[in-house]
Amino acid sequence: MRPDRRKISCEEPMDKAPFETGTPPGSARPRGGFDRFFEISARGSTVGREVRGGLATFFTMAYIVVLNPLIIGGAVDGEGQRLAIPALAAATALVAGLMTLLMGVVGRFPLALAAGLGVNALVAYEIAPQMTWADAMGLVVIEGVIIAVLVLTGLRTAVFRSVPTQMKTAIGVGIGLFLTIIGLVDAGFVRRVPDAANTTVPVGLGIGGKLVSWPMLVFVLGLLVTLVLVVRKVRGAILIGILASTVLAIIVEAVANVGPSVVDGEPNPKGWALNVPELPKSVVDVPDLSLLGNFNVLDSWGRAGWLVVLMFVFTLLITDFFDTMGTMVAVGQEGGLLDERGTPPRAKEILLVDSIAAAAGGAASTSSNTSYIESAAGVAEGARTGAANLVTGALFLLAMFLAPLVVIVPFEAASTALVVVGFLMMTAVRTIDWTDYEIAIPAFLTIVLMPFTYSISNGIGAGLITYVVVKLAKGKAREVHPLLYGVAALFVVYFLRGPVEAALL
Repeated sequence: MRPDRRKISCEEPMDKAPFETGTPPGSARPRGGFDRFFEISARGSTVGREVRGGLATFFTMAYIVVLNPLIIGGAVDGEGQRLAIPALAAATALVAGLMTLLMGVVGRFPLALAAGLGVNALVAYEIAPQMTWADAMGLVVIEGVIIAVLVLTGLRTAVFRSVPTQMKTAIGVGIGLFLTIIGLVDAGFVRRVPDAANTTVPVGLGIGGKLVSWPMLVFVLGLLVTLVLVVRKVRGAILIGILASTVLAIIVEAVANVGPSVVDGEPNPKGWALNVPELPKSVVDVPDLSLLGNFNVLDSWGRAGWLVVLMFVFTLLITDFFDTMGTMVAVGQEGGLLDERGTPPRAKEILLVDSIAAAAGGAASTSSNTSYIESAAGVAEGARTGAANLVTGALFLLAMFLAPLVVIVPFEAASTALVVVGFLMMTAVRTIDWTDYEIAIPAFLTIVLMPFTYSISNGIGAGLITYVVVKLAKGKAREVHPLLYGVAALFVVYFLRGPVEAALL
């Protein structure tokens, strides 16, 4: 689903926006109540940077308003019922907007939230078919409440702090690679080889190893333009790249009439991946909020059985718990916002808002809402505070009414930002001590398994389990924080949940 530029590296402080000079954190005097509340000057930022960062974050994750309804709305529950896609789109935008605003005001951290990819597929295709949609969303609410309790009791924060600093750095690097492959795949630059089962090469370049479509050209040109702007340290490089790519995409579609990737149920490999970049016939649309409050927290236990429900809640819990931890670290690294222990400011508040968002997503039938790693695009544009969230959150709320405008930006344009940010996050790899195998091996597995398994939690789990095993093998059990033993054990259950379910259910 953000490389360290300051404390983690312990080499050269880099508290400024990556593409421009600015005032180092703590050296500027607040200019008013708004500045003091969000600590804009204290973190070396400006209102202009926060606005640009908020815009960049929105444009890189606005696709969720379209994609989440397609995932949730494409599945049926145990009674054969579907959720209406227009209502899902409106609820997705509403919850994303409100929770992003809440993170800005309470967490004061440049971290946007929306319906979680991966979790929404789990809810749609594994949980809902065994119960009703209301029951499935009720489990999401339960999971969010449990995580909130863990935050309020201090356990979630304690687990976060128990992870070694260099492992946190590895998490950020792994997420950078994860973002890169997401961007390349979403843009169609990298694709699954059609006969992957009969070859040792599972993915390849473009279509048949060639770049032969207009959308790919838009992505390549947009990426090159963005990289040039980054190298030349142009202010707003990533945002300019997204907007320029979108304009080019609109022109290309108007001239070439490329169309979507699926036409009348038939695949069109040369089409646009999700959004077709056309000027909309209308700008305003009335949102359908009929799905709000459509959840039930009790009936699922009798309908699916308590053991099935517990396994579902456990899977949701582990995924949300550690995905957020990784995302928070990565975004903090990108902005130089971590302390010497790799912890961002107001960590407890950040985690609490994320927990509330999980429950809110279930209550609105959009599935669990979680922190989005695409927030790093905004941080790369200079965002350092929750003020950027005011921009992103407001745009999500507007998206409820301006849905036709949101779908103008295609994957091929937004994905340029993900690749560039992936590079920026990758640079923190130099701060890991690769000569110390006790940390290097777990860090390596953390980094590579995130993109290779398309999961932040898988990478974190494999890395932490390996870290504990290596320390035990070296006779250094006391160097492992006691909480990490429990976390490693939970991840073992998480990875073995398939055999466990088969044996018990």
